[in-house]
Amino acid sequence: MQHDNFCFINKIKPFLTFAKILVCNRSRDGLLGSGAIFSLLHCGLVLKLVHQIISTITPFRSLYFYLGDVNLSLSRFMKAIILFLTIISFTANAFETKADFVVAADGTGNFKTVQEAINAVPDFRNKVTSIFIKKGVYKEKLILAASKKNVKFIGESLNETILTYDDWAQKKNTFGEEKGTSGSSSFYIYGEGFSAENITFENSSGPVGQAVAVWAGGDKSTFTNCRFLGFQDTLYTYGANNRQYFKDCYIEGTVDFIFGAATAWFENCTLFCKKQGYITAASTADTTKYGYVFNKCKIKGNAPINSFYLGRPWRPFAKVVFLNCELPDLIRPDGWNNWGKESNEQTAYYAEYNSSGKGANPKNRVPWSHQLTENEYKSYILENVFRGWNPERK
Repeated sequence: MQHDNFCFINKIKPFLTFAKILVCNRSRDGLLGSGAIFSLLHCGLVLKLVHQIISTITPFRSLYFYLGDVNLSLSRFMKAIILFLTIISFTANAFETKADFVVAADGTGNFKTVQEAINAVPDFRNKVTSIFIKKGVYKEKLILAASKKNVKFIGESLNETILTYDDWAQKKNTFGEEKGTSGSSSFYIYGEGFSAENITFENSSGPVGQAVAVWAGGDKSTFTNCRFLGFQDTLYTYGANNRQYFKDCYIEGTVDFIFGAATAWFENCTLFCKKQGYITAASTADTTKYGYVFNKCKIKGNAPINSFYLGRPWRPFAKVVFLNCELPDLIRPDGWNNWGKESNEQTAYYAEYNSSGKGANPKNRVPWSHQLTENEYKSYILENVFRGWNPERK
């Protein structure tokens, strides 16, 4: 799973205030006065502090032993640790303070539901509106309207801030009609410039056919350190003109669990394959140069050997490229599927570059797929793929 950015802060919160007080005790011999250090070393809290730090973060264990090797005192070691804690503490407090809205199911925030916070965002605001979502399972069918621009979700905990719903395609609506694939989504994103960090998006209906967790229909959307949980059709990248960026994300599913027409770049993501199926079902428009780009991603899963294709074309001009990705043996040797239509082999564009792992099998790939040359690979940069937009440039 992806790293929980708030895990460390939560573990050491009891010590942060104490560390701040000590740092404020300045003297002529440095940031921390010798008197403050002496008091700290003779306080039972220091033992808990050191133990918590060293047991929480592996690099601190190495640092402590290194300091011992060069005969530096525990006092100086503690100065460095407390300064580090203080910086983290002030950063965390500033982060929470600057959020425009806070959502907390227990009533400790501005709103108890995520939809209430979305509704409170001014229409067509040009500045970013940040919404901090505290830990909890929020069962809501969410809609971010097109008028809600530049909205940013920040979760308190990747694994414990969960936005979920349980609709599926064949479920009936109020009029007894099937909701359909698009109607099954847990979260609809229409607004431009949406971003999310440390959030789990889920469709909890289970293996019941098409059941979308996120319907991403806005341009310039970015997702960082997020999870997308589901089975078939987990992530719907909607809209031929839309550009979407996924970094350090975890996406799981069975059949066509990443699908749609948008241009989407997946950087350093984990794709978890369940049962058997197809990772992608792109429907790239014929007028769109780039579809899906997977760069430095890892494919994992509990699916059997040779049970997954990298993709099949939902529409004839599907475009999918895997760059520098790790492929396990659950990927079939032929790699790609034509969705039962030979004509798709003439129009779809499927390619790889520098694939590794037991599933990397360039010689046995379908003859209508491609292995990129070095020059072709060099054209795959964010500005080219996203028509001038670079989500990494702040």
